[in-house]
Amino acid sequence: MSDIAATPADRVSLPTAPGAERAAGKAVTLNFADNTLLALLLGDHDRHLVRLEQGLGVRLSCRGNRVAIAGDPARVDAAQLALTGLWRRLERGEGIAQADVDAAIRMSDFDDPRLPLSDAPAIRTKRGAVGPRSPGQATYMEALARAEMTFGIGPAGTGKTYLAVAQAVAMLQSGKVDRIILSRPAVEAGERLGFLPGDLKEKVDPYLRPLYDALNDMMPGEQVVRRMTTGEIEVAPLAFMRGRTLAHAFVILDEAQNTTPVQMKMFLTRMGEGTRMVITGDLTQVDLPAGTRSGLRDALDTLEGVTGIAVCRFDKRDVVRHPLVARIVDAYEQRAAAERETRDSRRGRTVAGEAVAGK
Repeated sequence: MSDIAATPADRVSLPTAPGAERAAGKAVTLNFADNTLLALLLGDHDRHLVRLEQGLGVRLSCRGNRVAIAGDPARVDAAQLALTGLWRRLERGEGIAQADVDAAIRMSDFDDPRLPLSDAPAIRTKRGAVGPRSPGQATYMEALARAEMTFGIGPAGTGKTYLAVAQAVAMLQSGKVDRIILSRPAVEAGERLGFLPGDLKEKVDPYLRPLYDALNDMMPGEQVVRRMTTGEIEVAPLAFMRGRTLAHAFVILDEAQNTTPVQMKMFLTRMGEGTRMVITGDLTQVDLPAGTRSGLRDALDTLEGVTGIAVCRFDKRDVVRHPLVARIVDAYEQRAAAERETRDSRRGRTVAGEAVAGK
């Protein structure tokens, strides 16, 4: 951090509502030696600075090559770490986009922030490094690197599948596994697809398209095609796993909430020598027939705590898509919680009524 110098200022008093006590605050000034990189850090019309100010709840101002931070002490520390992490990206020759600024904000929004970003774990493929954009992702990436079997559970947009595919590609390219196998249960998400035209591959491809998309982000398209032709990469529906032993492979089961307990047990027991398995899913988006227990929930109830198995849970704070997605997830979670509370209340009144009637 040779190009940044932090100058602490005296403690300041933050303005409060009339009649309230003034809260003690903190002020820090960061001095940046490279004005060219500083312009990139600030963004066009200071938009990155404004976004950090809004997301972290601090006051930021830039004069010359200095950025002043003022606010609640904990928030000031988080803003300093965020700016430091973003600056290090620029020093390494990497760019900064709005998504990177949002990631810095998410990574700081916890009691134990995983910052600076440059110190967080990374998955390195030949297309570059893939880093975490939330503390949940950082924990998940550490589990992917360490555990033989990892469960990634949480809402859409948290990067469960994308990071698993990145780890698979990194291990294939480094020679740690011989092949990648990507699988999904072929279950319609509420709509009936009917009898699709084409051969077997064309029939199942619509279910597996998200996995192809992630692969194409990690390596050139022609390399994906070539490796699929040679069998180094296989994308197949879950039913094709029965009877196989998968050795020296990185195997990913996506949308696992749509498996039955029998299917899940069948999949997990395919694991052979030198194989890594990752199972991802969202227990709030089960598309199985009513009354059918999810194999993912059954597996978690059975296997959590078993040596060699890591379970990583994401929540709305880990959503890395459009910010509106996090608010949508939150709204559904609140409604589900309210419905559970109503059901529990009704059940309690019913039990109480039956007890009174029995006297």
